[in-house]
Amino acid sequence: MKTFYQILANTLLASVTNMTVWFAMIFFIYLETKSVTATSVVSGIYLVAGAVSGIWFGNLVDHHRKKTVMIFSGFVSLLIYAVGFVVYLGVPAETWKDATSPTLWMFFSLLLLGVIAGNIRGIALPTLVSILIPEDSRDKANGLVGTTTGIIFLITSAISGFLVSHSGMYLVLILAMIVMAVSIAHLATMKIPEKEIVNIEGKPAKLDLRGTLAVVTAVPGLIALIFFSTFNNFLGGVFMGLMDAYGLSLVSVEVWGVLWAILSCGFIVGGLLIARFGLGKNPLFAMFAANIVIWIISSVFTIQPSIVLLCAGMFIYISVVPFIEAAEHTIIQKVVPLERQGRVFGFAQSVEMSAAPLTTFLIGPVTELFFIPFMTTGAGVDLIGGWFGTGAARGIALVFTLTGVIGLVATLIAMNTKYYGLLSKRYTTNPEILPEGEFA
Repeated sequence: MKTFYQILANTLLASVTNMTVWFAMIFFIYLETKSVTATSVVSGIYLVAGAVSGIWFGNLVDHHRKKTVMIFSGFVSLLIYAVGFVVYLGVPAETWKDATSPTLWMFFSLLLLGVIAGNIRGIALPTLVSILIPEDSRDKANGLVGTTTGIIFLITSAISGFLVSHSGMYLVLILAMIVMAVSIAHLATMKIPEKEIVNIEGKPAKLDLRGTLAVVTAVPGLIALIFFSTFNNFLGGVFMGLMDAYGLSLVSVEVWGVLWAILSCGFIVGGLLIARFGLGKNPLFAMFAANIVIWIISSVFTIQPSIVLLCAGMFIYISVVPFIEAAEHTIIQKVVPLERQGRVFGFAQSVEMSAAPLTTFLIGPVTELFFIPFMTTGAGVDLIGGWFGTGAARGIALVFTLTGVIGLVATLIAMNTKYYGLLSKRYTTNPEILPEGEFA
């Protein structure tokens, strides 16, 4: 456990560094160019890059020692941030104000590579839980990972805007280089008990989509679990695309920023609850129960235009999210051989992250062209406007309510299908793994 706690602390350092650079870059581009389009494109590119890289990163994790790939991840980020710092110092300040500047987009692309390199850690970390933590305690360890994620979000939210407002990207990149160097040095001194040969197939790391699919489909019901999470992310893209607009219809931007900092503590609360009580005998049941809670909350937390109702619902929503991720990780850590977990986690990241950008890009136009008119001057005013309310904000609220209903129905259907029954049986019967790595 001591080694695991040290890895969590090290991950905290590295992830705060990478996410601070990322959020600072978004703030910086908007403050300099005043272009909403530029910032939305930047966010979309980040999500796409994360989705595309997941499978390859999973191969790296499976074919190399976990400590090695984590140090490699840190060195790549450190080198890129150093190059970015030189570029930043050498470019005239006026360059950053032009949203069409090739130099601006080259600078962004460079820093993006440094941030994406950090995603290797996100894939390696759950495999280290399998290595370091006994099977009956992995759900609690995954809860601590969720708590760490919440702390990362809090710290990043607190310092990114301050650093950018003080000196643009100057202090951001200096801090990034220093903290990343400390993280690498600390990780290099740690001893992680790993096998000498960490991949049973003995093949070099490469982008092997066919092999990855074979690994994922070898476990009955696992592909269904990943696609269920993907569907959830597809619906979750609605919140990414519309939540800020809805929140800002109720309170000022300053208040909204403070509220989000407070609400993000839900990640910490949820993770600590898992660390204390675990997920029960069957994490799959815990995952479905968490989804039911989330979608019920999503159906009602915008039923009236109330910031109190919104914040209460969002805090519960955010507190429950770690249960879903911890459950998925705990299941994969048990039903997939350690030698193959990197590819499964990488595949899951790629598939699941691919859904949210699609919804985020689509939901805005759909809401603006249909739901807002529907609740402003359309049939919705007469149908439900008397108790639901009318106006643009109520059009957005209606999208949230319908999303919650769809998510709840999908969850109830999914949990009664044979695929999840097979996966549940596989988890609870503790499948035997043959020496050559095939399932019994």
